[in-house]
Amino acid sequence: MTSALCSCLTSILTYETYKSVVVRSWPLGIVYRLMQLIIISYFVGYVFLYERAYQVADTATESSVITKVKGFGRLNNAVMDVADYIYPPQGEGVFSIITKIIKTDNQFQGRCSETEKEFNCSTNADCLQHLGSVQADGIITGACNTSAGYCEIEGWCPAEDDKVDIKPMPEFVNFTIYIKNTIRFPRFNVSRENFPSTKSIKNCTYDKNTDPFCPIFRVGYILDETQQNVTLLADKGGEIGINIEWRCNLDHNVNSCVPTYSFSKLDAPFQNANLSKGYNFRFAKYYKTEDGTDYRCLHKAFAVRFDVMVTGIARKFSLIPTVINVITAVTSVGMGTVLCDLILLHCSKGAQYYKEKKFEEVSEEQIHESLTLKPGSQLSIRRGNSSCNDSGAVSLSTNC
Repeated sequence: MTSALCSCLTSILTYETYKSVVVRSWPLGIVYRLMQLIIISYFVGYVFLYERAYQVADTATESSVITKVKGFGRLNNAVMDVADYIYPPQGEGVFSIITKIIKTDNQFQGRCSETEKEFNCSTNADCLQHLGSVQADGIITGACNTSAGYCEIEGWCPAEDDKVDIKPMPEFVNFTIYIKNTIRFPRFNVSRENFPSTKSIKNCTYDKNTDPFCPIFRVGYILDETQQNVTLLADKGGEIGINIEWRCNLDHNVNSCVPTYSFSKLDAPFQNANLSKGYNFRFAKYYKTEDGTDYRCLHKAFAVRFDVMVTGIARKFSLIPTVINVITAVTSVGMGTVLCDLILLHCSKGAQYYKEKKFEEVSEEQIHESLTLKPGSQLSIRRGNSSCNDSGAVSLSTNC
């Protein structure tokens, strides 16, 4: 028990100091300096220049988007203005330009036959299997209208027939979209807008090469950028993304904090799908007859939906991340020493010899004995001959 306690105390009450061993080996020196060069290049090139680790970033942006569309088109022999083809009308970051409308006029509450082929019938038994269907234009009653050959529904009649051929509005490609975007970076209390304060925007139109800061976009230009089939888009509808990206370096003049625009085809994954192609929705306008009976006009609208998406990041110099990353870089340079030690002590032919030179255990008895050894011995300590310039390094040489 006493010996175990003594051994434990001895292991605890010891002091370790590093011993410097200089290995004169070209291959090992090349590996060491190459490792240092890689680490320094990583921190300088990637961490500091590319990732800008000397700056703090703010991604918790506060953003507002207001949109306005202008233009005239012709649909169903009527001239359409912005009040007719924009939905919703509030000018939000998500809006639709209607390109085609199928109308079902004078719908009253009652019973009538369906118009879809899947509801064909010859007897009531054919309709009973459709009870509870959500694909019908009303509630399936279970009766078959044998004169029409379709199941009977209860709801707004007559049922919608969306198989009619309607010519889309081709002029929509010439419409313009004005996007008013403001963004704020609360961490730095910096606010920016997407239109230059020193330039008139009344007569400008966005072009990524000639006018990249104009906030007025021609619909046709956006569709060209996303490589859309305009004819198919007008007929079936679709979804387009307008991306506004703010990447600001606030160490420079704040006026250099400007947005960049890009456009994407949001419904691209559904192009080859059998269902849910394009984009459409329904809305109704309600009226009353002279005797107070409600009736409506149902509209099935095919539209191009635009989603305005804003992302932003602002960066600014900060002392704390700079110091942290500099210390990390300096510390990481020591990885070269670790790698070379692994090679030297475990992979080289003279590994055992290097271990004997690198690791040495000195006890108090050896220190006392060294004081009485003859001068010139390896473990002797000569009084009065110590030097402050003595590094204590042991030099080992290998052949080139």
